[in-house]
Amino acid sequence: MIDFACKTFDLDEIIKCSLGLTKAEYRLFSFMLKNNEDWMNTSQLSKKTSLSLSTMQRCMKTLHEKDVVERRQENLGGGGYTYIYKAREKDHIRKIISEIIKNWSSKVEKELRAW
Repeated sequence: MIDFACKTFDLDEIIKCSLGLTKAEYRLFSFMLKNNEDWMNTSQLSKKTSLSLSTMQRCMKTLHEKDVVERRQENLGGGGYTYIYKAREKDHIRKIISEIIKNWSSKVEKELRAW
């Protein structure tokens, strides 16, 4: 828990908020961090998290755009391809979140100076 003035934040809230994730995106992201040994496609992830395939695809698009998951193309035997995903290393994710928090802190300091 982290205390800030009149509110206590738990680390999950800070991660979710700093990355701007929805509940479903954070649920998927948490699952991927805990099960980060294997690359999985959206169908596998959908079954394991009980999120619909369309929700899974939207969530995965957001997580990939935020650079917290890696995406790799896997070619299919009969032609075509599918994407497989894996959470990035925690050090990489920590750097992203730290940078977001530093930028927020700088904006707060700027606003306070102007106040």
